Amino acid sequence: MSEEEKRQDPASEKDADAFGDAALASPEPANADGKPEAELTDAKKQELLEKFDKESKTRTFVSPMVARVYKIFAIAVTLYHLVFASGFWMPETLKHRSLHVSMILILAFAMYPATKKASRKVIAWYDYILMALSAAVPLYMWLDYFNIINRAGKPNSMDVIIGTLLTLLVLEATRRVCGLALPILGLIFIAYSLMGTKQGLIPIDIPGIFLHRGYTWQKLMSHFFANTEGIYGSSVNVASTYIFLFIAFGEIMNKCGMGKFFNDIANALAGGSKGGPAKVAVVASGLLGMINGAAVAVVVTTGSFTIPLMKKTGYDNEFSGAIVATGSVGGQLMPPVMGAAAFIMAETLGIKYSTLLVSAIIPAVIYYIGILLQIQMRAEKMGMQGTPKDQLPKIGEVMKEYGHLAIPLIFLVYMLFFSGKTVIMAAFYTIIFTIVVAELRPNTRMSLDDIIDAMVASAKSTVSVAIACACVGIIVGVSSITGFALNMASTIIQIGGQNLMFTLMFTMVTCMILGMGLPSIPSYIITSTIAAPALVTLGIPPIAAHMFCFYFAMFANLTPPVALAAFAAAGIAGGSPMKTGWASVKLALAGFILPYMFVYNTELLLLDTPIARGIQVAITAAVGVFLISVAVEGFLFQKVNVALRILCFVGAYLLIDSGLITDIIGIAICAAIVILQKTLAKKNVTMVT
Repeated sequence: MSEEEKRQDPASEKDADAFGDAALASPEPANADGKPEAELTDAKKQELLEKFDKESKTRTFVSPMVARVYKIFAIAVTLYHLVFASGFWMPETLKHRSLHVSMILILAFAMYPATKKASRKVIAWYDYILMALSAAVPLYMWLDYFNIINRAGKPNSMDVIIGTLLTLLVLEATRRVCGLALPILGLIFIAYSLMGTKQGLIPIDIPGIFLHRGYTWQKLMSHFFANTEGIYGSSVNVASTYIFLFIAFGEIMNKCGMGKFFNDIANALAGGSKGGPAKVAVVASGLLGMINGAAVAVVVTTGSFTIPLMKKTGYDNEFSGAIVATGSVGGQLMPPVMGAAAFIMAETLGIKYSTLLVSAIIPAVIYYIGILLQIQMRAEKMGMQGTPKDQLPKIGEVMKEYGHLAIPLIFLVYMLFFSGKTVIMAAFYTIIFTIVVAELRPNTRMSLDDIIDAMVASAKSTVSVAIACACVGIIVGVSSITGFALNMASTIIQIGGQNLMFTLMFTMVTCMILGMGLPSIPSYIITSTIAAPALVTLGIPPIAAHMFCFYFAMFANLTPPVALAAFAAAGIAGGSPMKTGWASVKLALAGFILPYMFVYNTELLLLDTPIARGIQVAITAAVGVFLISVAVEGFLFQKVNVALRILCFVGAYLLIDSGLITDIIGIAICAAIVILQKTLAKKNVTMVT
């Protein structure tokens, strides 16, 4: 792989730097026949990424001139967003968003070929035309800005032409970057908005509650182009500010060695315990996923080193893959970064990002506790031991060499919670602070070339998220102008029959189905637009309703028949994709139950909850997750019989309710099972199953 290819590949150079040294220091993995198992090459990593993550199928430019121009443009894109974040120069809202979308479109048409047969090395002539048209849209916006604003709702012919051009460009770029599902959904919503007997372009009656008056093409294009409720809506606003900056922060952290720090500190803390390599995989994947926010990329990055070690320890292929998949997906649930969707949630809810982080912390920690408990029980059941201490990094040495890289994360938390700065300013200052802190040690110090490469990677990594946000703007725009979201909320409530549990289950299924065909961010945006209002109508606090949709949009990456994170992990582990998917569901079962827990008990989200009560709720939830883990693994000190496993599920269900009586009964069940199993284990008596 050439140097230029490495710079183009998000899972090659920086990830090899981050985890390569740790892998070399680890015991050599082996196959079942005892022969050494080769680590994944960069080419194999890229092959896996492209197989399970369409967003990774980018061009590698062979022309030095084209590569140089691309690099300069990507740097300019990053610099513009940093300058905007600094507050030094902030164009008007529509000007800024139109320029952001245009930059992303140009990068998309340069990076992604139109078809599988199109060249992956040379930009096609028609892509240059599409890039020029992409540049024309903001040019028109900037030159005629005030007239466009004044004409909003009553567009002239040029407004309609530019709006049509923008819509087509966004749909085509989304098709290339994200696949067919999202643009097809956008086209369906466009067709829906044009239907109607009164003013619609398509004179077709829409049955039932989905009837609306219909809209002309002119009205629709004005809505998409000339206001902040269409393509240039809140999702694009978040992509052009919070998301871009935190992706840049992640790229800077990766470049200065944060990946190696995460891996080594996880090894030092957990590698020597029972099932140590599996625990290391969960912690390392979660920490990297928190910064990266791309589950499949994190699976390929960490799994290429941790999965062979887990297989050597004794875990089977499917369970090894499931561990990395669940750990990687959970990173998007873990503060203080939570990938990218959390920024959109905060913007949609109109709350401070710091408020959202506080609400997210307990469920995220409990999710990982559930995974780690199952790993521990599986290790005890199989009689596994951890990695020998002499083969593990020493925590003192790790902190000496890389511990200062934790300072930027602490600084970020301070900026978000205590500085009084906006999230945008907090991210901007943290990026600068990280570069300065990295200079403290030679092994983390970044050269000018490293910083430039991180800037290029930032622009490239933002494309998939930003394009998806722009296309989602079409769907959200139609939902707002036609009232579809409110009608759908009413339908969900009718189907649920005013029953909260049925409504939650229907919402969960909707989120999971959408998440199977869409990236996690647009999946969350669409489901929260459609389903969250129904939950709010039933009395659920808005943040709980959105968190419910958010969790199941993320978990679609684990759930067969389409579970991209699990399938990517299976590709590394050599296991069955479907079996790995179901193993992931089993391992993450506590995470599937958690959204129901915090809907029925909003204190789990610390909503208007004193600290003491929050601690109490967290403890009871953790006990519930412990019972779920015992029931799933069927082991606690020794084998657990079927009757006790069922009783564990009953106890966990009781702990979902926030009532004092149910909590007491649930904890009593837990205590009784622990005492019974401990007593039987001491007597070496196995209960008949």
